[in-house]
Amino acid sequence: MELQAMLENLCAAPGVSGREEAPWQAAQALLAGCGPCERTPLGSLVCRVHPAAPGGPHLLLNAHLDSIGLVVSYIEENGFLRVGNCGGVDRSTLLAAQVVVHTRQGALPGVIGTLPPHVQTEDGQLPKVDQLAVDVGLDGPAARAQVRPGDRISFWGAPRRLAGERFTAPSLDDRAGCAAVILAAQQLAGQPLGCGVTVALSSLEETGGQGAATAAARLAPTHGIVVDVSFAQTPGVPRPKCGLLGGGPMVGYAPILDAALSARLEQVAQEQQIPHQVEVMNGDTGTDADGIAAAGAGVKCATVSIPLRYMHSPVELVDLEDIRRTAQLVAAWAVAEFGGEGQ
Repeated sequence: MELQAMLENLCAAPGVSGREEAPWQAAQALLAGCGPCERTPLGSLVCRVHPAAPGGPHLLLNAHLDSIGLVVSYIEENGFLRVGNCGGVDRSTLLAAQVVVHTRQGALPGVIGTLPPHVQTEDGQLPKVDQLAVDVGLDGPAARAQVRPGDRISFWGAPRRLAGERFTAPSLDDRAGCAAVILAAQQLAGQPLGCGVTVALSSLEETGGQGAATAAARLAPTHGIVVDVSFAQTPGVPRPKCGLLGGGPMVGYAPILDAALSARLEQVAQEQQIPHQVEVMNGDTGTDADGIAAAGAGVKCATVSIPLRYMHSPVELVDLEDIRRTAQLVAAWAVAEFGGEGQ
């Protein structure tokens, strides 16, 4: 499947943290040709691309399935829905946003209300998430008949191709990473490798990383490559704090990451003439690498991040070539490290 079509398919599947069933199914269909797939108890997708030999090297390729969103906390007498955040929601993107409430009876369109400027106060303060109300057009009894506390709410938005290779959609954090991992797995599936290769597309990254941590504890990999998104340069963001959109994958360095593994990724990128960038983090990575690295007796981990603008908003934006190069780098590194040796 062509990359844009793959992203449109993945991003169209609502998967607010804890409710990853739809993106699980979309990703499983794309990975079906790579190996057997299974669901972990916490809802992550595991695909065994190459079986791991006992005591041998075992590579885990990770991206996360879930996305940020909201959760219904209370239904007012008048039918308005009170909500809480599910992950790091940016309050500045919520007012007047179009949303979808995912109920047991199906998807219910809604909007987050906002006051007309004529009656707003001038304090300039954004309302807290629990002060917002979602309007689904129903009165209290009708709303209660369809919606339950705990139902997830995702942001509505249509994927769009902008100029060149630029592509925008909700949930590119981290469906862009999922696409890169799937592409890498497809490239590695037919390669003779001296290591096991397992894909883990994890649940719950945006709310604590439990999906990846438990999957890694179960799979016991020796090496982990985590593909997530990171900040791309945007007006108002200092250049040292971000990467360049279209500049290629960002190889991470952080205390929790294996420096030799990161350096080897850079070396392979140079040898293969894959444009790439460096990302330095002085603490945790804020990705599933933190949980994977600490699983069991420890896992050698690296991050390879895709530059993304407007993170945690309904208009996240990537360069498609960065995703292709990320997949190319991950696959090239695996072949360079473990290629040519049959299991």
